[in-house]
Amino acid sequence: MAKKYDVIVVGAGIAGLYAAASLPEKMKVLVLCKDIPWECNTFYAQGGMATALNEADVPVHIEDTMAAGAYHNDAEAVRILSETSLKTTAELVEAGMPFDRDERGNLLYTKEAAHSVARILHAGGDATGRYMHYFMMVQNRHQLQRNTLVYDLLIEEGRCYGVKATVNYEPTTLYADNVVIASGGVGSLYAFNTNSRTVSADIHGICVEKGIALADMEFMQFHPTVYVETPFARKLLLTEALRGEGAHVIGEKGNRFLFDYDPRGELASRDIVARGIFDYKRKTGEKVYLDFSMFDEAWFHERFPNITRTFAALGYRFPQDRIPISPAFHYANGGIACDVNGVIPGIEGLYVIGEAARTGVHGANRLASNSLLEGVVFAKRAAEHLKGKAISRTKTPLFEKDYGNILHKENDKRYKHTLRKIMWEDAGIIRTEAGLHKAKNLIYDMKNKEIGRLLQLRLNTAAAIVEAALARKESLGSHYIEA
Repeated sequence: MAKKYDVIVVGAGIAGLYAAASLPEKMKVLVLCKDIPWECNTFYAQGGMATALNEADVPVHIEDTMAAGAYHNDAEAVRILSETSLKTTAELVEAGMPFDRDERGNLLYTKEAAHSVARILHAGGDATGRYMHYFMMVQNRHQLQRNTLVYDLLIEEGRCYGVKATVNYEPTTLYADNVVIASGGVGSLYAFNTNSRTVSADIHGICVEKGIALADMEFMQFHPTVYVETPFARKLLLTEALRGEGAHVIGEKGNRFLFDYDPRGELASRDIVARGIFDYKRKTGEKVYLDFSMFDEAWFHERFPNITRTFAALGYRFPQDRIPISPAFHYANGGIACDVNGVIPGIEGLYVIGEAARTGVHGANRLASNSLLEGVVFAKRAAEHLKGKAISRTKTPLFEKDYGNILHKENDKRYKHTLRKIMWEDAGIIRTEAGLHKAKNLIYDMKNKEIGRLLQLRLNTAAAIVEAALARKESLGSHYIEA
């Protein structure tokens, strides 16, 4: 019999690590990560973590979140997010999370697009994600296993019994009373994306196969300001905090054209800014730039040290140089359907948290820097729910079917690149019904090829995005359909 755990957590980003930290040491918990632990979206998060400032700010934070989400959000989930942030943020600060402070020791807050007030905590200037990730790695008291790729969920008669995975490339069965999915989003489906290379939509694809509902999959968020002129799939994000602090988006002649799309200009919500940049480039054929020339050099280097160093290696001198930008896929607002405790309906012992989940918090478009907060708040709720359940010891069935030896096939790489191009061009920032039908047909054509299991799972997820986009005839938030 394979090893049995109380809880398996699939993913070692902020949601997975915070869930593990919320589970007692006496529980037998295994945290799985696909590669090395810091190869996750949390590590690359720059801007910060939003939080309600106090009780009075809760209704304002709720309204900002709902407005950014085009009021497609689940109001109860948003209320929970904002109210709980007062507690979880205080716990993080008390535990020693090194958020940036001023010379008097007061926490520093910044403002980002579509926030009414400055309520975003940051660390290391523009390296909040890596600081939080390191902090949570140090806090983790449970076993963490690297190089573990989950390729199946063990589900029978409405109960999850564990996972099948390759551990150091060897097919392995891992049993558990509870499985918490914290596997992140779907970034690798798109040609231009800001995501970790490990974020590839496999678990979403397993859910499609098992009949587990995905929801709001048409609402894929594209970050407006990304440097895409690199040969790597993961493009270089230029945090929204830059615009929050006053950076300008300009055309080749220095014109701030975003005011033609929204009176808030650079500080409109992400969907509007991304669409404005995409549309302007398409109509004019011009390059679009992010301009930092208004900033003091010493201040900029202290506030954005990570960006300064990264782009200095590419030959840019900030804040003197402007930099060409493009939107790129950034975040999945939709995901695996669950309740506000992360419980997946109809499957006993299966939870989902973080970007993989569709809690309803983000609606049609995520408010900037609510993602790290969502990971923390709903990880804590899932852990509390899990701890409060009565233990039911059931006989574990035998799961004989295995895909471990057919994860990859010869032509998968070529098909994968084709898929990423299709998703960017036809299921991206601006969509048309004809383009979506073309994407759907190409995806289904690829599904009938001789392909490996992992590509099959990606295609399942891509098909779910395209079908959701076709089903929603009207534009809403990050789903924009052109006649």
